[in-house]
Amino acid sequence: MRILFLGAPGAGKGTQCKRLAAKLSLPHLSSGDLLREAVKAGTPAGVSAKEFMDKGVLVPDEVLIKMFGEKLSSPDCKGGYILDGFPRNLAQAKSLDELLTSLNSNLSTVINLEVDDSLLTERICGRWTCSNKACAAVYHVKFAPPKAEGKCDVCGSDLSQRADDKEELVKARLNTYREQTEPLIDYYTQKKILVTIQGEGDQEEIFNNILQSLKVTA
Repeated sequence: MRILFLGAPGAGKGTQCKRLAAKLSLPHLSSGDLLREAVKAGTPAGVSAKEFMDKGVLVPDEVLIKMFGEKLSSPDCKGGYILDGFPRNLAQAKSLDELLTSLNSNLSTVINLEVDDSLLTERICGRWTCSNKACAAVYHVKFAPPKAEGKCDVCGSDLSQRADDKEELVKARLNTYREQTEPLIDYYTQKKILVTIQGEGDQEEIFNNILQSLKVTA
């Protein structure tokens, strides 16, 4: 299976991607993780990406596509993969299609996690993350609080909140998503590979709905 997840910030993509990757024994390809991995490994795309990252500017689409090309053509992706965080706009989606065509491949399913904006804002603004990058456990003051306030249950490190998880910045991020990424819903609907899953409610129920859409036994 070659699966892409769509959904606004706070929709729960990362959580469901990790669970599905473990269930199906597929690599979970997060754009951020891939960037860090490529830079650390010193791949051609990683070297190019580092030049832009060191300047504090966005990595261009052509470098991202090159990076995904390196990864998707590797042996560990031969049996499928789960994409998370890329593509983010129509131009990237079309470039990804061209890349997959060059690899004699295509996406089998696109899963869109749909969540109301008010809940997205509540989810993100209450989110706290372990400051230990090797752990990076995520908590929520309302939905998944730590046992001890401000401390990680797993490793005991302090919890911190991302600077862009403040309400005014969250609204700006959601607006950017609506303008740039939401058009991909129509794009993949026209290709007849999009499945929309309600991303509100119990995580176990959401996961089971995803499995059902993929015709995978829970």
